[in-house]
Amino acid sequence: MRAWLAALATALTIIAPADLRAQAVPPPPAPAIAAAVGEYGTGDNLLTVYEQGGQLYLNGRGLQASALWQISPGRYTGAVGEVAFAPDAVILSGERLPRRDVGAETVAEIQAGVKADPARVRAAALAATPPAEPPARRASDLVSLTSLDPTIRLDIRYASTNNFMGFPLYERSGAWLQRPAAEALARAAKTLKAQGYGLLIHDGYRPWFVTRMFWDATPAYAHVFVADPAKGSRHNRGCAVDLTLYDLKTGEPVEMTGRYDEMSRRSYADYVGGTSRQRWTRDLLRKAMEAEGFSVFPEEWWHFDYKDWRDYPIGTETFSQLVAAGR
Repeated sequence: MRAWLAALATALTIIAPADLRAQAVPPPPAPAIAAAVGEYGTGDNLLTVYEQGGQLYLNGRGLQASALWQISPGRYTGAVGEVAFAPDAVILSGERLPRRDVGAETVAEIQAGVKADPARVRAAALAATPPAEPPARRASDLVSLTSLDPTIRLDIRYASTNNFMGFPLYERSGAWLQRPAAEALARAAKTLKAQGYGLLIHDGYRPWFVTRMFWDATPAYAHVFVADPAKGSRHNRGCAVDLTLYDLKTGEPVEMTGRYDEMSRRSYADYVGGTSRQRWTRDLLRKAMEAEGFSVFPEEWWHFDYKDWRDYPIGTETFSQLVAAGR
């Protein structure tokens, strides 16, 4: 027995930490399980169907972590009785609950309100005045993120039509943070690189007028997902970053529990839904960022604020002005 234990101990000591981390990554769920994962219901009374350890669970509508066991393709049983899944609905206790994409519904509402005249929305924001504040403790010193680490990639949605507003808000692509925040981000990128992941940046510094455009276009019930321009945002101060992970081997973004800028509860940092693998990668990103002085925004898994954001002024410079200034 002692010899066996000694051999096991020796074997464990030669396993590299990276191998141990790789073994901890949950496997993807079976296709049928993955297809069932989602939100179902009407109004605000939604049922969350999620995967944990290869098994489906139900949350919401009076249920919490209620397990399901498959009895035939598309049919399951559990404490709630028989549950049947169709491509666009789930049948629970005889009630048909349609599959929902609340985030897409909200985006459609926003875009319907601004697509007729985006120039008007922009002009109104440019004519507005940022809030008056006492002198900042630190001067702005914005640094381009791609200058710090070659594995940091950009997918700046607000420089394209692929965003919740539906039209470009930035005149060019780019991502900047205040120097201490940028250097902290580079350290997080190094940590994640050792685990096979790179950082994909969606946004960093954001001119104040864009924050005003977001607020004006977003319905009041979704204001939790956008900053109040009357206070100025942490993005405006160059101390907030929106980002996700990508696989260094494939170059593909990893799947998270919800989409970037999705205005639904799937965006919450503690959202129970999705798959084991999605929650694992979401939490991996959070741990790496928090270790370097960032904190996650509770309603947005992708949004991280740097600890010293209060020290910096609200910025109004456009991206073109930053590039012209050598930033």
